[in-house]
Amino acid sequence: MPKARTDAGLPAKAGVGLKPQHFRDVLETRPDIGFFEVHAENYMVDGGPFHHFLGRIRDLYPLSLHGVGLSIGAEGSLDEAHLDRLDALIKRYQPASLSEHLAWSSHGEVFFNDLLPVPYDRATLDCVCDHVDRVQERLQRQMLLENPSTYLEFEASTMDEAAFLSEVIRRTGCGLLLDVNNVHVSCTNHSRDSLDYISSLPLETVGEIHLAGFATDRDAAGAPLLIDSHGSPVDEAVWSLYAAVLARTGPMPTLLERDNHVPSLATLLNEAQRAEDLMLVLAEPKRCGDYWGCS
Repeated sequence: MPKARTDAGLPAKAGVGLKPQHFRDVLETRPDIGFFEVHAENYMVDGGPFHHFLGRIRDLYPLSLHGVGLSIGAEGSLDEAHLDRLDALIKRYQPASLSEHLAWSSHGEVFFNDLLPVPYDRATLDCVCDHVDRVQERLQRQMLLENPSTYLEFEASTMDEAAFLSEVIRRTGCGLLLDVNNVHVSCTNHSRDSLDYISSLPLETVGEIHLAGFATDRDAAGAPLLIDSHGSPVDEAVWSLYAAVLARTGPMPTLLERDNHVPSLATLLNEAQRAEDLMLVLAEPKRCGDYWGCS
């Protein structure tokens, strides 16, 4: 049976992204899943079929709102009209979690359909902290900030990504949405160690974990280039990294993301079950000794 509706935070279970093609399947089958997550911007209208179905599903399951358009890393001020729409959505559905990306997607009046990287320097840190403070003040709730997937680095950066995120969290009191796929993608692209990166994060502030698939390409020099595509099953390397994280954190709300080449609901639920199984195994100290980070 579905977990009872709660506003006290996401359950430490696996969830999946809610897609329109699965609305009726969810209501007809009522799968045993921890929560559903939606992109906030897809629901920033007053009515229509999306709201009809989301309202019914929200009565059965906890909901996570994941934003893609606040442009937290942009130089200018936040879009207050966008914040107003987000506030209305939160009041309507009372989600258990709210999250956004460490990225920018707007410049002045120009909006991009992408999540673009930021330099990790003092000026950007101050700007991001101001924006996170404004979001939390306006919405009167904590938000989670997601670590990005990146394909280039800025010469202007004066700190590494983990240190930057840690300082944002310390200064603003926001939480961390730890996207394990993004960790693997970025660390592979920049020839860094994923476990070292994770060790540098304040894992006690993680409120949700994301898992997703990536695509593999090659850069101009012929080196591997991973693309955060959300269009395939979770890779075995990401599953291993997820197990290493759980060994440090214990069971956590975990979302299986699939935004492209979306399969059947049953296929997504089977993948979510693997996350559930890992959480069960790693909740037993005597069985987690083979994983990095177990005590």
